[in-house]
Amino acid sequence: MRTTDFAPLYRSVVGLDRLAALLDSAAQQDSASGYPPYNIERTDENAYRIELAVAGFKPEELDIQVKENLLTVTGRKSANDEPRKFLHRGLAERNFERRFQLADYVVVTDAALADGLLSVSLKRELPEALKARKVEISTSVQPSLIEGQKAA
Repeated sequence: MRTTDFAPLYRSVVGLDRLAALLDSAAQQDSASGYPPYNIERTDENAYRIELAVAGFKPEELDIQVKENLLTVTGRKSANDEPRKFLHRGLAERNFERRFQLADYVVVTDAALADGLLSVSLKRELPEALKARKVEISTSVQPSLIEGQKAA
């Protein structure tokens, strides 16, 4: 019994339906296939890296797309018509699609394939309007007059 009902959350919280939908989709993704295995690493305060084990895949067989805060990594093996006789086949060479929900203002900055690991670099880039800013305090402001008092 691993299903979770988020219906009470939808009924009792207004404006956080996106958060409930994210929790619901994360719960569904955990039950999906674990292929390919991956790591998510925090490399800086606002930087992250996702590493996927894609041994045997060439760069042209991999596709990375970002649409509406959803990062999708897809691997499609090209058809190999060469007849081979395996005594043991332990290397997975199957097609895959792995999805990652990105937070607001997180963008993909780079992707690299080396030693069978696909590394996707991410960075949180807050717009200037959302960044903290310092407000200067002025000391040359004249005190306002109280009603009914005359200026000296």
